Amino acid sequence: MTHSRELLPSTLYTAAQCRALDRTAIEHYGIPGFRLMQRAGQACFAALRQRWPGATRISVVCGVGNNGGDGLVVAGLAEQAGLQVQLVLVGEDFAGRLRGEALEAWRWLAPTGLQGDAWHPGVELEGELIVDALLGTGLSGEVRGDSAAVIRQINRAGRPVLAVDIPSGLCADSGAVLGVAVRADLTLTFIGLKQGLLTHQGVDCVGELWFDSLRVPEEVYEEVPVSGFRTDLDDVVELLPRRPRSAHKGHHGHLLVIGGDSGMGGAALMAAHAALRAGAGLVSLATRAAHCSAALVRVPEVMCHAVDDEDDLEPLLARADALVVGPGLGQQEWGRGLLAAAIASGKPLLLDADALNLLAQGLVELRSDAHVLTPHPGEAARLLEIEVAELQADRFAQVRALQQRYGGTVVLKGPGSLSCDGDAIHLCSAGNPGMATAGMGDLLSGVIGALLAQRLPPLDAARVGVLVHATAADRAVAQRGERGLMATDLLPEIRSVVNGLENNVKRGW
Repeated sequence: MTHSRELLPSTLYTAAQCRALDRTAIEHYGIPGFRLMQRAGQACFAALRQRWPGATRISVVCGVGNNGGDGLVVAGLAEQAGLQVQLVLVGEDFAGRLRGEALEAWRWLAPTGLQGDAWHPGVELEGELIVDALLGTGLSGEVRGDSAAVIRQINRAGRPVLAVDIPSGLCADSGAVLGVAVRADLTLTFIGLKQGLLTHQGVDCVGELWFDSLRVPEEVYEEVPVSGFRTDLDDVVELLPRRPRSAHKGHHGHLLVIGGDSGMGGAALMAAHAALRAGAGLVSLATRAAHCSAALVRVPEVMCHAVDDEDDLEPLLARADALVVGPGLGQQEWGRGLLAAAIASGKPLLLDADALNLLAQGLVELRSDAHVLTPHPGEAARLLEIEVAELQADRFAQVRALQQRYGGTVVLKGPGSLSCDGDAIHLCSAGNPGMATAGMGDLLSGVIGALLAQRLPPLDAARVGVLVHATAADRAVAQRGERGLMATDLLPEIRSVVNGLENNVKRGW
């Protein structure tokens, strides 16, 4: 999923909140609903011309709701511009079921002379480009009947697809595919950025994601609450300002990484290495003695300490500003003892991997809110004692449930990673499929840990750390592709991102 054209907003909305934005614009600011529909159609047609300038034949697939009304405007504008337009109408007694602005769009279309074809299983989609205006954000249950059949036909057609506001069949709130959903090449969404477009299965359906406010006044947005926020690289610049020339390593925090039981030393070492690249002034590693020689060779800047038990850990805890516990920790007596000592220290800490598994088993108990948990969906499901499918069905609800149960700040990893401190949810829309490989979570732990050591509050450390990590992966992939990406490929890119190198503050990630 890529983002371009207008800058994506930093605010996220549910479908209900988007409807509230529409109503506010119409009822409080006197913008007729059909005028908004016309603007939406015009924006879609402009996007079509910009993205596929050579297209001359299009198929516009319309349902009977307002999403279909937007599509009728697109079809009319395309007809007026001299394109060959196939208008496909889905639903029995199509014109008779239209209401409100969609009915106005139908009447507006009539003078163009464009004739629509009622969809049936034998109808072929003739355009070299398909406009999906079938179902909008009001969808709640699974797509069935003709709508499901049309969506499957669109996906089988093998032609570019422009989705109007949202790919049909996608839940605007959760990003779940409701039975079947259009896989678009470009989605142009309006007025409010729907949170489901940026997480879970939404990232597989939207293609490129563009946004158009339809010139709704800023005052409208002040009257409707938001669901969450999208972290962007401006936040990195704001929270990681230029360092004073008089700075020394003590100013930038001392992180202690705890992990690496027998045979698992690489995870903890990668976390420690990432922490240095993310700007920690000092990084110590508490691990098994067998791993210290390799650590010294690989990253001599990391101060490696052999620890046999929690007694060996105590002096290291005393010197640290923040802790990362879990990479390669294991779930045996060694790991359990170190985790308990780390929690008892009261230092800001991040728990990942086996530390989360031990927490899920009830073998340790958190004592304050100065912590960050970074579960992937499997770990999160264990923490909540539910199935992964249930967790993924509504990631926004489940990250809140995790935070309510365990306190602190929770990062629910995955496409569109979510960070929540109980007050707000922050989403990261950067990242790519190449990150689905071993060690990526260890690097993320190190990055967030480094930001905790640099005294960022837990939520800021989490949301900025997630973005730095994902943006580093995008930069690495841009150079050599997704397949074969290794976690350590991100290390030089992490340094670039936290320093804002090469005008790295791009809008729209």
